[in-house]
Amino acid sequence: MQNLVTRFHLLIFGVTLSITAVCLLRIPADFLFPAHWHGSGADWLWPREPALAVAPIIEAILLLGFSLLGRALTRNHLAKVRHILDPALSLVLAVPAACQFGLLFIGIGSDLDLIRGTAILLAAALALLGVVLFHAERHSYAGLRMPWPIASDRAWLLIHRLSGLACGLVALLLGTLAWFDLGPGVLVLAFAASLVGLPLLAAALTLAFRRF
Repeated sequence: MQNLVTRFHLLIFGVTLSITAVCLLRIPADFLFPAHWHGSGADWLWPREPALAVAPIIEAILLLGFSLLGRALTRNHLAKVRHILDPALSLVLAVPAACQFGLLFIGIGSDLDLIRGTAILLAAALALLGVVLFHAERHSYAGLRMPWPIASDRAWLLIHRLSGLACGLVALLLGTLAWFDLGPGVLVLAFAASLVGLPLLAAALTLAFRRF
C-alpha cells in the first residue's frame, strides 16, 4: 500500500517521544514552564504534562494527515509529488521535535533558547515558501499538489497567490514573536497553528476554487 510516511519520518516521531520521556524523567512533576513573559517575570505558567504533550500530538496529526493524503493520491500522482511532500513532512516534523528539545533545555535550567531559534528558522523557511508559491506558474515544479484537480489557470493562480500571502503573513508573525521574545509557550502554540493551519488553508482553497 502506497504511503507518504517513511521510516525516516517515524524516526523523527520516535526521537520526539524519546525526548519527551527524558523530560518526564529529568524535569520535576510540579515544574511550570514560563509560557509568557511580562516584564522580567512570567505571568503565564505552563504545567509540565500539557506543555510536553503538544509536540507529539502535532506530529501524530501530521503523520495521519500525510498518510491519508498518500492513500488518496493515485500511484502516478504520488510518484510525481513525492519529491516535494517527503521533505516537506520531514521539515514540519522537525519543528515540534526541536521545540521538545527546547523544553528539555528549559526544564533543566539551560540558557540556550532553542525554541526561539526554531521560530526564526521556521519564519525564514515560510517566507521563502511564500515567495515561491506566489510566483509559481501552472504545472511548475513548486506548485501545490492535491488529489483533486484545479479547473482553470485563473483559479490556480489565485490559490497560489493566496497561499503565498498566507505563508508570508505567518512568517512575519513568527519572526515578530521571536524578536519580542514573548515566551516559549506563545511560540509553541504559534508553531502548532502554523503547521496545521497552513496545509488546511491550502487544501480548503483548492476545494473552494477547484471549479472556479
